[in-house]
Amino acid sequence: MKDYIRARVVEVANYTIATEATIRTTAKVFGVSKSTIHKDIVERLLKVNPQLHEEVEKVILKNTEERNIRGGEATKEKYMRMHVPNTVNN
Repeated sequence: MKDYIRARVVEVANYTIATEATIRTTAKVFGVSKSTIHKDIVERLLKVNPQLHEEVEKVILKNTEERNIRGGEATKEKYMRMHVPNTVNN
């Protein structure tokens, strides 16, 4: 593994742990694809630093569990806005 990839993997892991960011958010911050971040976290980090990998996996698992809740809340808000009567004063 090239040195710049190894450095990015560790930096991505530290960022993810510090901010509890999702893979999508982390990808935007680092300017790479979600696939790259996922590969960095799941495959490369395990080879580079197994202890750090465990910590990142906890954050990713937490985000995955919350994803359904966030999606449900967003859908609920969307439909609430759609069904609120227009209260424009005449």
